[in-house]
Amino acid sequence: MLTQILFYTGILIGYAYMLLLIWSILTPSHRIWPPGEVSWKFFLSWGTFYLGISIAVALIVLDWNTWTIPPEVRLGIGVPLTTLGLGLVTWGIRTLGLANTHGVQDGFILSGPYRFTRNPQYVGDIIMITGIILIVNSALVAVVSLIILFSFILLPIAEEPWLEEQYGEEYLRYKTQTPRFL
Repeated sequence: MLTQILFYTGILIGYAYMLLLIWSILTPSHRIWPPGEVSWKFFLSWGTFYLGISIAVALIVLDWNTWTIPPEVRLGIGVPLTTLGLGLVTWGIRTLGLANTHGVQDGFILSGPYRFTRNPQYVGDIIMITGIILIVNSALVAVVSLIILFSFILLPIAEEPWLEEQYGEEYLRYKTQTPRFL
């Protein structure tokens, strides 16, 4: 019963987060993400995101290994993907800094993994979550995680107009020279 409640709540929270991102894409002058500063938008964005992640973690614990993914795939592919993704996320955070990572303007960064992709943290998150889906071997976790993965595709689309406003020509040049993902 608890697992089902968490599953459906995770889906609702995931869709709510995607709606915040879609709102930000469609109405950049009233965007929620990126917040640009620590404000109610910051707490709404990050609160929703971390609530969704917390529910996914609870589902991992409650629904571990209940699906049909063979162990050699779970460990042989899932562990390397998770490790690679975590490494890329960590490298991106260390390069960009926590303020920029949290959507608060703190300078334009062109070094580290940002030389290769405009969104290395999102690429890393997508790779890492794909690995976690395999390792955990749970259909419920997979469904909730796929909603989270889709959010990582929407995030840069919501961010780009804000980045153009903040960093102008420098960002526009970067945008033409560096791919959004890979």
